[in-house]
Amino acid sequence: TALQEQLKLSLPEYMVPMIWVELDQLPLTSNGKLDRKALPDPDSSDLSSQAYVAPRTDTERQLAVIWQNLLGIVKVGIYDNFFELGGHSLLATRLVSMIRKEMVLEISVREVFEHTTIA
Repeated sequence: TALQEQLKLSLPEYMVPMIWVELDQLPLTSNGKLDRKALPDPDSSDLSSQAYVAPRTDTERQLAVIWQNLLGIVKVGIYDNFFELGGHSLLATRLVSMIRKEMVLEISVREVFEHTTIA
């Protein structure tokens, strides 16, 4: 938590990691470089800093399904932050496109950055 708070002072919030995986040592290739493929995947259930709250309305349910499909997450609550769950500017653009297509709603990418939760 202290490290995250320190990083928030010098980095934009979307660049601050929300989940950390502790390793005894980094996996290396035979050339001595970092073996990115051997790094463990973080547990997606730990990505959100919020307690799970189920969608209450049809609109919230539709948005939750879109987020789940886009982010590859099994369960998205209405107070989960899009960027904490792995969202970024390119995914925000895709999110806007998916909402337009599936829900026939017009929103902007800017609104995704201003309103980062389904609620």
